[in-house]
Amino acid sequence: MKKGVLYALGAYITWGLFPVYWKFLKDVPALQLLGHRIIWSFLFLFIFILAARQFKHFRAAIASKRVLLIYLTAAILIGINWCIYVWAVNAGFIVETSLGYFINPLFSVLLGVIILKERLRKFQWIPIVIATSGVTLLSLEYGRLPWIALSLAFTFAIYGLIKKTAPLNAVNGLLLETGILFLPALAFLAVSQFSGQGAFLHLGAGSDLLMIGAGAVTTIPLLFFASAAQRIPLSLLGTIQYIAPSLQFLLGVFVFREPFNQTQLIGFCIVWLALVLFWGESLWFHRKQA
Repeated sequence: MKKGVLYALGAYITWGLFPVYWKFLKDVPALQLLGHRIIWSFLFLFIFILAARQFKHFRAAIASKRVLLIYLTAAILIGINWCIYVWAVNAGFIVETSLGYFINPLFSVLLGVIILKERLRKFQWIPIVIATSGVTLLSLEYGRLPWIALSLAFTFAIYGLIKKTAPLNAVNGLLLETGILFLPALAFLAVSQFSGQGAFLHLGAGSDLLMIGAGAVTTIPLLFFASAAQRIPLSLLGTIQYIAPSLQFLLGVFVFREPFNQTQLIGFCIVWLALVLFWGESLWFHRKQA
């Protein structure tokens, strides 16, 4: 349980700082960035599997059609999520992406309770209700249907549910997901390069290294997330996830100077209060059990 929480913290802190990394690549079209994330993530994982001498085990594990179907669904969901997120960050919508990841834990908690039959203790419902009110206030303040936020929340919540019940371990699962997307991504980038629209090798060595590095910065937190999803309840995982949008929101407002008013501050504080209550209740319960 403790290791699962540490994995979750590592994933969400890294994701919270993602806007800084992608802003360095703002001149690269979103679909090309998606392609590079997929390709370099796959190669990163493939080398890792070979070095660990686990390739035979991986090949045996993916022989089932059921396994392939599960991870095809996961691959499509994470591909859509990555593309929307990268485009939104570089288009100046960091605040709305953070709203998406505020909403996402509510989807995760709901899926955990309804589909996986996870049970929340009575006091745990209080911070859930408080968090819902804070997210609702932020959504109303935004002033329109936040399609970016809702798309990110929906795709990642379903992806989290699949990873919770998926049969493969974290490394094999991610290798299969990126492997499914590898050839389409490679074909798209090849067409972009030959048509003269490719960014790779045309924006300088720094940008090229960052595009290659997208494999590592994408894979490592996803490995943490997948490991956490298999070790802790989805309801707890969903609540810890508020760390990432909190960091993103602060970056959007104080570093990249996106709009931020008093009502948004109130909504932000309500969500933080819910986090403190949820963590406090969990700490108290586990100490009592011990």
